[in-house]
Amino acid sequence: MTNAITATLATGGGTGQELDIFKLLLGASGVVMGVLVLLVFFSLVSWYIIGYKYFYLRRATSETHKFLDTFWNSKRLDAIYQTAEELRRSPVSQVFKAGYVELSKIKKSEGDRGTWLGDMQSIERALERAQTSELTHLESMIPFLATTGSAAPFVGLFGTVWGIMNSFRSIGAKGAANLSTVAPGIAEALIATAIGLMAAIPAVIAYNYFLRKVKVLHAEMEGFESDFLNIVKRHFFK
Repeated sequence: MTNAITATLATGGGTGQELDIFKLLLGASGVVMGVLVLLVFFSLVSWYIIGYKYFYLRRATSETHKFLDTFWNSKRLDAIYQTAEELRRSPVSQVFKAGYVELSKIKKSEGDRGTWLGDMQSIERALERAQTSELTHLESMIPFLATTGSAAPFVGLFGTVWGIMNSFRSIGAKGAANLSTVAPGIAEALIATAIGLMAAIPAVIAYNYFLRKVKVLHAEMEGFESDFLNIVKRHFFK
């Protein structure tokens, strides 16, 4: 009896044919096929974002370190500005450029200058605008990873539930509940869940990794803003 059951399970309910995943995918119902296509789309876009943001943030971090070394080792703002022009991927260099341009405007219009406090506030606003712009750019596309990580398992679960419903409909229509009747529908349903998890897991891991990288760069920008304002206050608004 045990041997008979084992043989039945191995042959797919006595049909003599093993379940082929690709045949199951090609023969999936319209709803399940739509779910699978959507999950594959999520996965492909997520992997593109992962590759792009990894190299972008890696370069941004590297160029930020180079710029900060130049900033603290140089005594001429115009020389630092030239370096910032070369290191365009560094968010800190772009914050410096915004502050430097605003400072240059104030120095050129010394005859029409307002109060010391007003000038400092103008520079601070320029730095804040640049920081917001750079932070928005750093965070671009990353929310899609969070969306994929949270939504893909539920989309896959929807495909699974629909596949199981079809399996029970087949059982009811055929009036039989043997393995050959149930197995294809259950396998088709579980494939949707598996692909949903395959799309979600890398997206969640990458999202947390990139979020930490962005937070570090944001902290670098905030620290640089405070340092730059202190330097301007000491050397240009005595």
